[in-house]
Amino acid sequence: MRCLLDENLPHKLRRGLSEFDPVTVQYAGFSGLKNGEILKASEAAGFDVLVTGDKTLEYEQSMKDRRIAVVSLSAPHWHFVKDHAARIADAIRGATPGSFTRVDVGRFVRNPESRAPG
Repeated sequence: MRCLLDENLPHKLRRGLSEFDPVTVQYAGFSGLKNGEILKASEAAGFDVLVTGDKTLEYEQSMKDRRIAVVSLSAPHWHFVKDHAARIADAIRGATPGSFTRVDVGRFVRNPESRAPG
């Protein structure tokens, strides 16, 4: 199974997903492409799964008739992702063409008490 990591994800995640020989969007030459273009380009390049931290892709793109699956993480930051590589890998293993799977790795919540007075 070939896995593509979206440009909003930390490159360090590749280590935790090594069984899928993950490639970053940057390395694949897809930097700057919009979601629909990334899906089309990644399918053409033979990727099976796109892993992304984009929370809106599910609502912006139809997965009907797609050959690629999408695994979407609730947060794209290494602080959240680093401890969940096994759960992300499970989602990739269970992905089927045209599927969309959300993996909850946590969320950034701003502490209102930490705001500067003003």
